[in-house]
Amino acid sequence: MNTSKSSNTAAYTGIFTAVAASVCCITPVLALLAGTSGIAFTFSWVEPFRPYLIGLTLLVIAFAWYQKLKPKSQHEIDCACEDDDLPVGKAGKPSFLQSKTFLLIVTLFAGLMLAFPYYSGIFYAQPTKEIVYVQYDNIVEKTFTVERMTCTGCENHIEREVNKLDGIISVEASYEEGNTSVKYDRTKVTEEQIIKAINSTGYKVSE
Repeated sequence: MNTSKSSNTAAYTGIFTAVAASVCCITPVLALLAGTSGIAFTFSWVEPFRPYLIGLTLLVIAFAWYQKLKPKSQHEIDCACEDDDLPVGKAGKPSFLQSKTFLLIVTLFAGLMLAFPYYSGIFYAQPTKEIVYVQYDNIVEKTFTVERMTCTGCENHIEREVNKLDGIISVEASYEEGNTSVKYDRTKVTEEQIIKAINSTGYKVSE
């Protein structure tokens, strides 16, 4: 396999592993955009493998750049014109897919995918509302155990849905703790309604 083919193969592998590393966080966003919650946690099983997929992505992207930047041997230079599988553009220039520009685009895309869990919150605009309650005795604070959360995207998804309810004072989900803490006015919203809102995201409250 020649250098260009090795570099391209590594680049494509980097895209695949980068997407795979964050697919558990990408899926909830796709579910939100599609208006369906059933697929929100479909790839949650991938989360334990995320550190390994990140490492593999970095390795293959680094290998692709090494293949692209290392000096060509005299043998490669002599045989380049004889490689029938090597697509060329005008004046014998390498095609775009074999260029450093393409590899740079792949690298940036892979980086965006790997960082997706950290900026996925922009897809979950929180509703703004005014909270009015009569007396302190009506305020209830409860923590619900929630299964299947794997990243900050899951947290934002749950917080967005619960905040749509009237009487919600604050809501904070934590995928690390596996729970969601809600402060609400019991005269305006019930515990059952909050549980239903959480479950509607595709994650599940443990009874």
